[in-house]
Amino acid sequence: MANDATYCYHCRTHHPRSEMRLIVTKTGKRWRCIRSIEATQQGPEAREAYGRQVSEINKAESKSRAQRLNNLLQEK
Repeated sequence: MANDATYCYHCRTHHPRSEMRLIVTKTGKRWRCIRSIEATQQGPEAREAYGRQVSEINKAESKSRAQRLNNLLQEK
């Protein structure tokens, strides 16, 4: 991962720092990607669509990670 990649607490992925904004939350400062900020400002339908898209991406990554781990365990 590149040194300028920053973790977005909202979509739980890394993005280039140029695509991020530092947001002040009640628990402190956190980095959030511009795409997630814009999606939440477009109304409930866009926000829900963005949330579903991020959930699908996270599920696919999790499934892929589990399958890789399973394959590694079977090779041993």
